[in-house]
Amino acid sequence: MAFRPIIAPTEELAWEKAHRTLERIRARKGAGPLTRRHPLTAPENAGSQRLLAVAAEGERHDRALWTPTAAETGGAGNSTALVGTPETVAQALLDYYDIGVEILSARGYDLLDDAIDFGRHVIPIVREEVAKRDAAGGRRAAAV
Repeated sequence: MAFRPIIAPTEELAWEKAHRTLERIRARKGAGPLTRRHPLTAPENAGSQRLLAVAAEGERHDRALWTPTAAETGGAGNSTALVGTPETVAQALLDYYDIGVEILSARGYDLLDDAIDFGRHVIPIVREEVAKRDAAGGRRAAAV
């Protein structure tokens, strides 16, 4: 799973940050193409097509997955976001772990600061909870 974390100390601040991020993407897009390699509409690759299909279903999925950034960029790269407090984002990652996701790819919109915050505040929670799950006999069964 690929995503970009948008985290802040409170849910309200995280969502404000998410909307500022979306406005920055829109402003950059208004100044010209975001990339020469990826069309903003009708992308050729299946991954971007899937991202756009999910985004068309609604802006928010599960506890933290937010898709307007994917819609605005034509599904380019890992353009979906996990938005919330470090605890909310960590719990979302643990939900994915519980259903079998084994590889996560995180890259922030603000590369350095997001990497620092993610490493300092989210990864320790995830590591601790994964260790507990593994010690208790593995992943929980996904709810059906």
